[in-house]
Amino acid sequence: MAETTTASEARGSGSAGGGRGARGHGTRDGGPPFRKPRWPKAYAFALVTGALFLLSWVGQFVFQAVVQSNEASQHGESFAWSEFLPQFLASTFENWQSEFLQLIWQAAGLALFYYWGSSQSRESDERIEAKLDALLRERNLDPRNL
Repeated sequence: MAETTTASEARGSGSAGGGRGARGHGTRDGGPPFRKPRWPKAYAFALVTGALFLLSWVGQFVFQAVVQSNEASQHGESFAWSEFLPQFLASTFENWQSEFLQLIWQAAGLALFYYWGSSQSRESDERIEAKLDALLRERNLDPRNL
């Protein structure tokens, strides 16, 4: 006759994995069968997004500084950080403003249209009722009696 063991008995037995589960993840008796991921893995998306943001911002800084330097040399002037930094910050904030306004409009606008029930985001009440009636009939219930 085959032996049957429960999951807690299998965890408690001294298997070759040193008391670890089948996948090599440490478990406590009665605890979750997984570990919290390490910090870099848990926040990998945010780290990659932040790195891409910094890379693009540094790229904007460098290329805008080159353009400013070339323009100054064409006019026979020297490059001045005091003129460049306010211009760089202004262009950065203008870019962010347009991007965030676009993102906010897309998120808020879609939520608003969904709430209002635009034709792209809602099903008609008749269609929903027809689905409910079909489900009730499938379970041998008469929708008119409910």
